[in-house]
Amino acid sequence: MTIVISCGEPAGIGPEIAVAAWAALKDEIPLQWIGDPAHLPDGTPWAPMGETNGRESLAVIAQDFGAPRVPGTPNAKHAQGVINAIRLGVERVQSGQASALCTAPIHKAALQDGAGFAYPGHTEYLAALAGVDSVVMMLACDALRVVPATIHIPLCEVPEQLTAATLTDTILTTHAALRRDFGIEAPRIAVAGLNPHAGEDGKMGREEIEMITPVLDALRAEGLAISGPLSADTMFHPAARASYDAAVCMYHDQALIPIKTLDFSGGVNVTLGLPFVRTSPDHGTAFDIAGKGTADATSMIAAIRMARDMAQARG
Repeated sequence: MTIVISCGEPAGIGPEIAVAAWAALKDEIPLQWIGDPAHLPDGTPWAPMGETNGRESLAVIAQDFGAPRVPGTPNAKHAQGVINAIRLGVERVQSGQASALCTAPIHKAALQDGAGFAYPGHTEYLAALAGVDSVVMMLACDALRVVPATIHIPLCEVPEQLTAATLTDTILTTHAALRRDFGIEAPRIAVAGLNPHAGEDGKMGREEIEMITPVLDALRAEGLAISGPLSADTMFHPAARASYDAAVCMYHDQALIPIKTLDFSGGVNVTLGLPFVRTSPDHGTAFDIAGKGTADATSMIAAIRMARDMAQARG
């Protein structure tokens, strides 16, 4: 189960946590890293792909980014190299040269400035490379899996963007992924309401009555084990979490606050609905600590292990 890692933003902590993850996992999981080897931390033992077994030195699929790395200061000249590394990682997974892709964090502004990157982020670019119309973001740790039905939009736009079609697609994609990628034969999905107290019978909003409940009833009629709409403030204590395999939430913070509270360092970003496995650490580029040797690789290690486990579940 070989995992390929795309370098992400060179000026961030991506190169550091990739090397730290390799050091922690080199006897457990074969890893390949795509990027400019000049951007790796000083003293990193690396060798070109095919010239190392991956234990004595990190296997590198070398790319020339044409400019040095300055920790904490993104360089627009690196943008095309970062994009190419993602694309090459996808190609290796789709061709069977690797079992799964783990992506280090990118800096979207640098990609837009340096290469006219036309996508809001990693997820949308990966969907385009895979030729799929719809993908879903999951955040996962040992204690919780959460899926936001709407992601990076202002809160005031959530009621408009949260349609029956969007919610249905999110739940069905989550259900399929729990079976295929996590080996859960009969997934149990809890669905949050949009409003406080899940609308409290229409007194605090009617989205639950007019849209969310009909969607859930239709999916229950198809045999899915779904609970909800539930009041989000009572969904995430230990006894509640034991009753479901994943929680579908209505907006970004409703999903991410509980998981980051439970496991801030160990959360993993998973893209559901792709024809290949993709995970990522659940944090950004961390320019403020890049190059200082203090970056925590816990989330990257968790992302690699989850990618391995998901690839094994897919067979």
